[in-house]
Amino acid sequence: MLPTARIALNRPLRRLFDYLVPEGLTLQPGQRVKIPFGRQQAIGLVVETEVEPPQGITLKPIQTALEDWPALPEETFRLLSWASDYYQHPLGECLFTALPPALRRGRPAAEKQEDWWQACGSSAALPANAYKQKNLLDWIAQHEKGVKSSAVTKAGFTRAQLKALHQKELVRLAKPEASLPGQQTYTSTTAAPELSPAQTEAMEQLPTPAEGFSASLLYGITGSGKTEIYLHYLKQHLTSDGQALVLVPEINLTPQTVARFKRYFGERILVWHSALNDSERLNAWLKIRNGEPVILIGTRSAVLLPFTSLETLIVDEEHDNSYKQGEGFRYSGRDVAVYRAHLNQCPVILGSATPSLESYHNALTGKYRLIKLEERAGKAQSPTISLLDIRSRPLEGGLSRPALKALKQTLDSGNQALVFVNRRGYAPVMMCFDCGHMVECPRCDTRLTYHRRDRAMRCHHCDFQAPATDTCPKCKSDAFKPVGQGTERTEDILASCFPDTPVVRVDRDSTQRKGSIQNILEQVNTGKPCILVGTQMLAKGHDFPNVTLVVVINADGGLFSVDFRAPEQLVQTLLQVSGRAGRGTKAGNVVVQTCHSDHPLLRTLCNGRYLDMADQLLEERESGQFPPFRAMAIFRAEADTMEQSLQILDSIKPLTNVPGIETWGPLPALIARRADRHRAQLVLNTDNRMRLNKLLTGICQTLEQKRFPKGAKWMIDVDPQETG
Repeated sequence: MLPTARIALNRPLRRLFDYLVPEGLTLQPGQRVKIPFGRQQAIGLVVETEVEPPQGITLKPIQTALEDWPALPEETFRLLSWASDYYQHPLGECLFTALPPALRRGRPAAEKQEDWWQACGSSAALPANAYKQKNLLDWIAQHEKGVKSSAVTKAGFTRAQLKALHQKELVRLAKPEASLPGQQTYTSTTAAPELSPAQTEAMEQLPTPAEGFSASLLYGITGSGKTEIYLHYLKQHLTSDGQALVLVPEINLTPQTVARFKRYFGERILVWHSALNDSERLNAWLKIRNGEPVILIGTRSAVLLPFTSLETLIVDEEHDNSYKQGEGFRYSGRDVAVYRAHLNQCPVILGSATPSLESYHNALTGKYRLIKLEERAGKAQSPTISLLDIRSRPLEGGLSRPALKALKQTLDSGNQALVFVNRRGYAPVMMCFDCGHMVECPRCDTRLTYHRRDRAMRCHHCDFQAPATDTCPKCKSDAFKPVGQGTERTEDILASCFPDTPVVRVDRDSTQRKGSIQNILEQVNTGKPCILVGTQMLAKGHDFPNVTLVVVINADGGLFSVDFRAPEQLVQTLLQVSGRAGRGTKAGNVVVQTCHSDHPLLRTLCNGRYLDMADQLLEERESGQFPPFRAMAIFRAEADTMEQSLQILDSIKPLTNVPGIETWGPLPALIARRADRHRAQLVLNTDNRMRLNKLLTGICQTLEQKRFPKGAKWMIDVDPQETG
């Protein structure tokens, strides 16, 4: 009788499928296979071999193995199996997340071979007026081993010119010099950056890869030089044939970080993010899987890739919410990185100026090593933070007169300023001052944002868009005006107040085009006086040496939110954006506009000591029995009606009636209707994470067998970052 293998498919199914293994075919877990699935063919991943076949069922045979080696090596396979169990997501979809799109579709796991060209004739054979073809032929002749087609276009020539030379038999296709997988070597002659005494002290506290697994929380205030420590650590401890992973929140927003790593490690640096095309992803994946000694800088999904000789993991800005996947496989890149380091028995370094309360709590309880770096690098000093109470003050576009005066003084002294507005668009609301009508999204329980540049009303939740009007849609009054501040409105006000100074807006709308963020950074890095206006994008790791003033338009957003994480996120955002000031040799000032200048959290903020605020917030979390002192999971449901969503959760609630499990709800979500889907949630809390995991597994298996109304669906979010 033929042996049986268990196969996972890239489907949202919490089950695996058994297939017969044909004679002569040897399989191992993690290997890609092609299988018949219904009337179609599908790509699967082997989960188990030598499985006991089910009784009374005729199994189909596997058609073929796509490689004779596993696409997912053992350690990566174990990591994804753990993540599937912990985050309660189907194993097949978890495993396929570690494959690039090309391999999910069945493409061969090999780089697409690029044509190489060699000169085989003289430019004297060309007509006298064929200058460009002559130049191309002479350039190719300088490279005895040949050149790639991509190198031809990078050098400023065209494929048409190359084709013309080929037709005239003046160039020929050549065989590239073969390189074996895993044999690529990289060299760099640039020495590691010099460290200050404070940086050296922090560096010496970090464990070496030889010590095995350890998790370290590197708390370094903004501008303290955490990146220099990462560079020095890798230069000193990463072996010539080892791999390292550096996770960053959003790689397209931190080109400075990538450039600095490339300066010290050259071609050893690889990047991984969603903007890569399929071929670029496949080529990077193959280098990692083949064991080439790369240093990968990537976003959260990079932690799932099939490293074979991983020696160090670094998670920069570990507090950032973008490490948590918001849909589908809802994993935390930061937490998976810690578990991966445990599997690999290597160190993981979590760095931040505003650590998450979860990581800080782990450091206080001894799970992580806490390393403090509380001095700015070089001669830079921490900025002075002051609260500006705007109650009863006249405002121009959200800016008070003292704030405008501070901006003028900054620009007059030849420096740059940053104005932080955490809302894009022109205004969050358009309101009629005659009848009180406000334009709401027809698909969501939220109002449309006015975008003046495009004369559009947009929903930032479902992307609904409608043309803007000058009169009220309800009563046709002309008293239809924008209310509140957005980045566009602030940009216009500043441009009118400072007509001779460039005002640079940085938000999702202004950075959509490829290369736009790089162009903006180049303009700012000239050092000439300008005003930056932007959202949280400006708070993510940028280094602007000539910015000496930061103005926060409104700091009150997170003080009274129903989300228990809101105060933490508010403090993190304010300190991160404040940290953009005074990073060079000049002193920095931060002006925080607020209507609650007596609020204890904001008053503590003026000290600039994040850990003091973190201690205060942890006390509040403990008294309220919120994470990190308890484990939390949320069942979410969405359907065509709120009644259906609540019915799904009502059917789940009796299953949670277990000692030690506290249940809240079901209740409508904070934005109860989004994109015409009605959303509700059921929150589970417990002191025992193992008990919660076991309970969730049983509930998910039960729900998998149930039938719900058409279009209705449920999902599970373990360790949620959003509870509204």
